[in-house]
Amino acid sequence: MDLFEYQARDLFEKHGVPVLAGAVATTADEAQAAAAKIGGKVVVKAQVKVGGRGKAGGVKLAEDAQDAREKSSAILGMDIKGHIVNKVMIAQAAPIDSEYYLAILLDRSNRTFLIMASVAGGMDIEQVAHETPEKLIKVPVNSNQGLSKSEALKIVADAKFPADIAEQVADTLLLIWKVFTSEDATLVEINPLVKTTDGRIIALDGKVTLDDNAGFRHPDHEALIDESAADPLEALAKAKNLNYVKLEGQVGIIGNGAGLVMSTLDVVAYAGEKFGGVKPANFLDIGGGASAQVMADGLSIILGDPDVKSVFVNVFGGITSCDAVANGIVQALEMLGSKATKPIVVRLDGNNVLEGRRILNEAKHPLVQQLDTMDGAASRAAELAAK
Repeated sequence: MDLFEYQARDLFEKHGVPVLAGAVATTADEAQAAAAKIGGKVVVKAQVKVGGRGKAGGVKLAEDAQDAREKSSAILGMDIKGHIVNKVMIAQAAPIDSEYYLAILLDRSNRTFLIMASVAGGMDIEQVAHETPEKLIKVPVNSNQGLSKSEALKIVADAKFPADIAEQVADTLLLIWKVFTSEDATLVEINPLVKTTDGRIIALDGKVTLDDNAGFRHPDHEALIDESAADPLEALAKAKNLNYVKLEGQVGIIGNGAGLVMSTLDVVAYAGEKFGGVKPANFLDIGGGASAQVMADGLSIILGDPDVKSVFVNVFGGITSCDAVANGIVQALEMLGSKATKPIVVRLDGNNVLEGRRILNEAKHPLVQQLDTMDGAASRAAELAAK
């Protein structure tokens, strides 16, 4: 889960990372009130989960509360790379002397954590890495050993931070390590980390990504979810503990096992090329326990998607045999009743497949068609969606 900047700032403050005063506003009136409370010059910053806000006019300096109101009014409702601005952050302005960069992230390719540090802050880190790679250092961190003060000081020295702020930067690095580990993050980034004219180190802008898989350890993270941006079908699937992702297509997909479902998406997309570019409408993995209720929940979500024109149920019986899956489909359709209105193509294979096919044949449900092969079923589902 990616956080908005104001949420990252609040998380930093919670763990002692040095930040300036800030508040979030959804209206120009709220922005004016927040700016008046902070006092002096403030920065009005669009809260969208995409880069390039400044270039798009989504970050503006305001001289006072009234100016903050006017700047907020101009920013709220903006479209920045397809993201509508519904909130702005009112942040205390800082007298900046220098800008730096710090980040800790999960390095999946090397199966470790990685610290990145640079004295070239305020720029896209990809640009720094490409144009002046000597200004960006990368240091792996052992997750079991963690980060010590001496190691933090060495990283700061190797990155060539000025000696007069080395201690402060090292302390800040230790604090964001605390954020990273205690909040189960996969990314904590400060860009820029600034030195003010009076010699203080401040996290001026932050990005944080939290690991959804660790959500059970952090019930407070639920409050950070952006409900307005959540897909209602994905939210419904999550409530039913289904692994569902909405896609932009017309063939609803249900399968058991992530690998099989991913393969099914590819096969449907390939087959759909013959029928005007029909594509899969979702990823839905019902896992190994394809009970009637699980199947009903999955079908209900997919059939509730207005973009779906047909459904492809692709199951390879393993621990859960094909007859159990077939019974689940039959019972699910009985549960759904009139809510089931779209053609359903079923391909069963694997454990007890003949019995599973017999159960579906005897049920003779008007919406269900069976095909023996994955390619044939995908082609039929795409054809029905195109019709």
